Amino acid sequence: MAETYVKICGLRTPETVAAAVDAGADAIGFVFAPGGPRTVTAAAARALGEAVPADVETVGVFRNQPIGEVIATARAAAVTTVQLHGDETRGDVRLLEDAGFRTLRAFSADAYNTLPADDKADWEAGRILLDAVEPGAGVTFDASAIQAQPPRGFWLLAGGLTPSNVGTLIATLRPHGVDVSSGVESSRGVKDIGLIRAFVHAAKMQ
Repeated sequence: MAETYVKICGLRTPETVAAAVDAGADAIGFVFAPGGPRTVTAAAARALGEAVPADVETVGVFRNQPIGEVIATARAAAVTTVQLHGDETRGDVRLLEDAGFRTLRAFSADAYNTLPADDKADWEAGRILLDAVEPGAGVTFDASAIQAQPPRGFWLLAGGLTPSNVGTLIATLRPHGVDVSSGVESSRGVKDIGLIRAFVHAAKMQ
């Protein structure tokens, strides 16, 4: 199996962006969904992204925002990828792809497990992320259904991951990659450089 893809999400400072890149993260995430402690402006994300190498994805995270607004913000922020965390459709994803962005569609694990087989197959043709019911809350979920029948395409595991448990979860569930936010924070919304380094190291060891 290829080396685990690692995304560090909810970054807001040059120091934490540099730590994630230097540790070997494959992607860094900027949150544009309003109302959370990790939300940044497009201008701030663009400035932070200027120091990111071209081979590291810069991901804008949105939730139930109008697709026109998503495209405008993503362009202003100069991110390469848009992650959708709400009720967005395959049509929304196609609009983003037509606009030149890579995409990542997040589902709660519970919602994914209840999708009809045809819908699962349609989404699995792209890249998906399976998360807890409340994204960014650091809460794990019952992964037994995913272990029994994992997604067939590229997928990321998120929800309650930390440097201490990520290795075991990768070995058990075999995702293509992992996505972390609260698990590398010293307090809600405040990233810890040591935890970022430890998380990337633990994930890449698998």
